Amino acid sequence: MKETEKVEIMHFDQEGYLADGEALHETGKRMAAMADKVADEGYDAVFLMGVGGTWDELMQLEYMMNKYGDKDLEAYLIHAAEWLVAGHKRMTERSVVLTASESGTTPEILEAVARLKEMGVRVVAMTKPDGPIGKAVGAENCVAMASSHGCGGCEGGYYLADCFGLKLLERRGSFPAYDRFIEQCRGIWADLVDIRKRFEPVAERIARSYALAPYTMFVGSGALWGETILFAMCILEEMQWKRTRYISSADFFHGTLELVEEGVPVVLFKGVDEYRKLDDRVEAFLKSGRTGDDDVVVIDVDEFATPSIDKEFRTIVSPWILSSLVTDRVSAYYETVTKHNLNYRRYYHQFEY
Repeated sequence: MKETEKVEIMHFDQEGYLADGEALHETGKRMAAMADKVADEGYDAVFLMGVGGTWDELMQLEYMMNKYGDKDLEAYLIHAAEWLVAGHKRMTERSVVLTASESGTTPEILEAVARLKEMGVRVVAMTKPDGPIGKAVGAENCVAMASSHGCGGCEGGYYLADCFGLKLLERRGSFPAYDRFIEQCRGIWADLVDIRKRFEPVAERIARSYALAPYTMFVGSGALWGETILFAMCILEEMQWKRTRYISSADFFHGTLELVEEGVPVVLFKGVDEYRKLDDRVEAFLKSGRTGDDDVVVIDVDEFATPSIDKEFRTIVSPWILSSLVTDRVSAYYETVTKHNLNYRRYYHQFEY
């Protein structure tokens, strides 16, 4: 498909989404069972291994495990390509690795899994069970990945990863509310449908205002930082060929602020965790009038209610909410404005490199 061809708006399949959400509950039980098995066997460290979008998605779980975990928990986010060349001194045969691959063929993950198996390291994967990675991991340690970049968001993948990581925390006594949280999640998929409906006109307005901008900044932090990178990099750079700059709220005032000027869109994703104070500082600067830039968008997760979820769990589901808003709805409207199909690539998976 040529970039200039007409693209229809990617409508949201509400009925299918809700059905998938209910099915996720059963798949989540499998993830929890695998975590139980790891806890029964014992482990010295947990490694979350990804590449590109999966690395971004697992970032929120690293945050959650370090936020809720005890002082003796060792949880590391590692990039498969970097691990292949540098390894990790803390990894032993008693470690466990959670990894993911939407395609089921990611070369770096596939090579890493083979090496991990040789080392005797246990691997749990979210990927196609019948794909090369799924077969290498083994059906007993594998579930189908539930993310759909650019077509439904990543909240399903977040849910499954959290079922594994938070169950490990429960077994350590660090997250005793696990069962209550998981039960409440049965209703969150309907909440996320309502959130999408409310946000639809905003998503369209953002795309019509900024989809053709030559350069856009995206700022986020804490539990939302991985989703911030994912949207800017996986969706806009890879799927839309847009030039972006993703920067954390903590680092924004160390270089990037000098690039804010009239005509440069800046999108700030505000979270509900302890990092919100950093987001507030960025927002205050952007709205101070000192930069002359009126192209400022603030998407505050706290403005989108999830009645099914208790307030104490809002941080956990905050990246799910942001994924619904931007990885799903904003990307759909970008596609209509740019006339660039989200599935079109020049290089990615087009040939060997």
